[in-house]
Amino acid sequence: MATYIIVAILAYALGSVNFSVLISRKMAGFDVREKGSGNAGTTNVLRAVGIKAAIITLICDILKGVVAVLFAFLIGNMSRTADRALLVQIAGILVVVGHTFPIFFEFRGGKGIATALGVLLITNWKIALICLVFAVVLIAITRMVSVGSMSAAVLFPILTLFIGDNFIVAQVGIKYFIFSLLLAAFVIFNHRENIKRIMNGTENKISFKK
Repeated sequence: MATYIIVAILAYALGSVNFSVLISRKMAGFDVREKGSGNAGTTNVLRAVGIKAAIITLICDILKGVVAVLFAFLIGNMSRTADRALLVQIAGILVVVGHTFPIFFEFRGGKGIATALGVLLITNWKIALICLVFAVVLIAITRMVSVGSMSAAVLFPILTLFIGDNFIVAQVGIKYFIFSLLLAAFVIFNHRENIKRIMNGTENKISFKK
């Protein structure tokens, strides 16, 4: 039990390191949560600070997911009794929760898309790439990051039912499907305000001309 608790705490703490806030303060002199949509994520950094800061933020947030899951995997390899698959799933969910509700930043974080992508990349790169391409295509068509992000989140659990290889640990069937549902549901929950704006026709759109 102690192993699971340690992994959960460390994954949450890592997720709580909010790079969008740190980078915006360093590069622009303000907290990105005070600008634009008020969200501590890559898209708002892009609008409020610029593309260089957004790229750095995106990479760092993806790496949070990768590192958290990789750490859980290594801990699982060293443990004689812990379930490696469960450790990976705990880390995957808690690092995204930490990103959304960061203990170091007044529990005001981002929506977890980049960090969730990092989790997918390390748990199953094939599923991650399919979701990423799907999201990029929809973003290009709609010019709404939220539409691409939520659609990819919905696609994730569906793909787990059809792709059974390339997992960091042996796929555990229904348990991994439940994990994918929980992660997808949390990401969609984080976009509840976006859903309202989409329905009202007031959702922000990105410009590819800038």
